[in-house]
Amino acid sequence: MQYLTKGKGIKGSIKQSAEAFSVNEITKNGTVLRPGRIYSALELGESEGGKFVKFVLEKHNWNTVQALEKIGRMVGRGRKSLGYAGMKDRISSSVQLASIYGAELEKLRALKLKDISINGAWNSETGVKLGDLLGNNFDIKIEHVEGNAAQNAMATLEELNGLMPNYFDKQRFGSRQNNAKVGLHMLAGNFRDAVLEFLLNTDNEKNAEAIEARRRLAEEMDFSKALEYFPKYLKYERKMIAYLSKYENFANAIRILPRGIALLFVHAVEDTIFNAALDFRIEQADFGTKVYAGIGTYQFPDMGSISESGTYPVAPLIGYDTNERYIGDYELKAMRELGISKEMFKVKGMPELSMKGSFRCILAPVRDTNIAEEDEGGSLRIGFSLPAGSYATVLLDEIMKNGQQ
Repeated sequence: MQYLTKGKGIKGSIKQSAEAFSVNEITKNGTVLRPGRIYSALELGESEGGKFVKFVLEKHNWNTVQALEKIGRMVGRGRKSLGYAGMKDRISSSVQLASIYGAELEKLRALKLKDISINGAWNSETGVKLGDLLGNNFDIKIEHVEGNAAQNAMATLEELNGLMPNYFDKQRFGSRQNNAKVGLHMLAGNFRDAVLEFLLNTDNEKNAEAIEARRRLAEEMDFSKALEYFPKYLKYERKMIAYLSKYENFANAIRILPRGIALLFVHAVEDTIFNAALDFRIEQADFGTKVYAGIGTYQFPDMGSISESGTYPVAPLIGYDTNERYIGDYELKAMRELGISKEMFKVKGMPELSMKGSFRCILAPVRDTNIAEEDEGGSLRIGFSLPAGSYATVLLDEIMKNGQQ
């Protein structure tokens, strides 16, 4: 990823504690959910009545799925009944909208859990789905910053002028950063290579037991024996291995994974193309595109209003149905370097993983910025709001510049 700004970075580190990384969801009606406040359906533009329970979830040191699964168990509901608009990391303090199908309203309201609170709940005809948010408001403490940090951070924000490069950050590419490699094999129909890349690659693997298990399987290729030594926490790998110990069908081994997990590999290829094209754009200082998004609620892009004239330039997330006229030279260059075509996103042999394509802003608006003066401990607090799908860590990296500059 390229930096858009030339100013001096402040260095530093983030996510040293949950309190140092606060995330408050911005609901579809433009309400920023704040910690410690109790919300009503009316305040959030919601109607009441139905088999779902919607609620405002505040949590500390829990990721979203783990917190909701715990709540679900307490009210007698399973994972499939849970809904949320966006994933929030474990090392954070966050407030977000969530739902549970079939839960008892009063039972949920009375729930008492460590570091989890229910800040308002009501019955609803609909649950919360991924993407049911406008964006997120952040309040982040950057620790161990270098001198003149507040001044330099403000200079970077002024240089950005309210728009940041809208990269997909590294968490989209998996803990070993090889999701796109798996996806590329899948798009080419090489399901055996895709499975082996997922099971055997040790790049960026941190756990010594996992490294040894992956290396041993690569040497022996004995799937039955691998079940004896593969770490229990690698549950998706173990599911694949258990299947392959009985059947030599690598496409079906991928189908053993939840569809959402398997789709991550194909999405990672889309994201790699987008990021590479954005690199080229920044290198050339060329942000012109053939299609734009309009302005929506909270002055964020309205991705439901895409046309050839608008406010926010967007580029395609390549899929088999992407209009050729919207695929620019930068996307074509990235695709050539990866050796793929848009037609490959209609995955032969696994049509359920095919991608039609969509759009993403190449520059994301940054709103509500504020910077507190550097304290005596060498830390700086910074606040800002970003639209859904944009990464706070990308903006922070632009300010900190811990990477290539």
